[in-house]
Amino acid sequence: MYLKSLLWAASTTALMAGAASAETITIATVNNGDMIRIQKYTDKFTEATGHEVEWVTLEENVLRQRVTTDISTKGGQFDIMTIGMYETPIWGANGWLVPLDDLSAEYDVDDILPAMRGGLSHDGTLYAAPFYGESSMVMYRTDLMEKAGLEMPEAPTWQFIREAAAKMTDRENDINGICLRGKAGWGEGGAFITVTANSFGARWFDEDWKPQFDQPEWKEALTFFVDMMNESGPAGYATNGFNENLSLFQQGKCGMWIDATVAASFVTNPNDSTVADKVGFALAPNSEGVDKRANWLWAWALAIPAGTQKEDAAKQFIEWATSKDYIELVAENEGWANVPPGARQSLYDNPNYKDIPFAQMTLKSILAADPENCCVKPTPYTGIQFVAIPEFAGIATQVSQEFSAVYAGQQSVDEALAKAQAFTAEEMEAAGY
Repeated sequence: MYLKSLLWAASTTALMAGAASAETITIATVNNGDMIRIQKYTDKFTEATGHEVEWVTLEENVLRQRVTTDISTKGGQFDIMTIGMYETPIWGANGWLVPLDDLSAEYDVDDILPAMRGGLSHDGTLYAAPFYGESSMVMYRTDLMEKAGLEMPEAPTWQFIREAAAKMTDRENDINGICLRGKAGWGEGGAFITVTANSFGARWFDEDWKPQFDQPEWKEALTFFVDMMNESGPAGYATNGFNENLSLFQQGKCGMWIDATVAASFVTNPNDSTVADKVGFALAPNSEGVDKRANWLWAWALAIPAGTQKEDAAKQFIEWATSKDYIELVAENEGWANVPPGARQSLYDNPNYKDIPFAQMTLKSILAADPENCCVKPTPYTGIQFVAIPEFAGIATQVSQEFSAVYAGQQSVDEALAKAQAFTAEEMEAAGY
């Protein structure tokens, strides 16, 4: 199937003229499991097209810095970049990305979930193709929950999560009741504390673009988070991001982990996870009385920087890597539980995928995320774990560093929120808001 897919992709871009047309494309990507996995299959792409692929695989914060610098300075280091729903519409509007408005009929762009397609478009034009899509949800140890005498609701509250975490914590046996991101970076710990704050009724800005860190909802959310993590979280959580918590959970050192839905295939994979047969799933929590859940919406997607000399080869690769046939290639070799999730409706209609334990909870979580209405109170912005303005990445990285300093015991909640308020207000004023 994948060979047929490659052949139609190649014919669409008229690049099957022989060895003379072969290119070497350079791809910047994040060091997450699904992006590591595809690297061992790219020889299939090379066999069918002649194009070679060079990967530059980076930690999430470093990737964001490298690709942002490269595209804004027209550095030209990469032919394909792995970016997300924050960067894509902004960079598309700036003319920094090649529009993906001429993908082949066989690719079936209409099969991409509307939430993913919308988040990766600007003015109705697709600028990046989702390799996988995600929301966030609760992953928990069913054996430890039973031992604690509790039953996980499908839609838990933060108050239940905190109670369960305390009961599941067993310091003598190196089991933390809960593992959550504290690592600085707008898309790391910054993303997590933002959705947590949303679920307590907070927001980044009011309708006049005034920062809201001086409001009680932010103090309640940050205080709750810090107290819960001090009670039941791992030592050094201030430096833990997605990959660090994944490792802890797979080693059996977490009772619960609330993070990207894409992690479900890794924590249930018996080749990697010591607790693979003891994992349950639930929707991300809300605070009691607040009708917002702490779940985000994201896609790691492939985009082509404008100005690349290898646009046709890059489009061929994107069609191959984000196609239905690539999903089938992974399923054939590694099982349906390990295919890239969250991007295509056909995956969730596939009878082979319907019984995967986390499939429906992943889809429910994605569908529950609403970037147009992130918060209880009205906002002037779109985005759930981010604010869709160019200034956000720099501001939120600084704010997340202040919060991580609280997690590390270096300053108080009040001090961090005061600094976040002052810094954000100054930056927004300088930017003309």
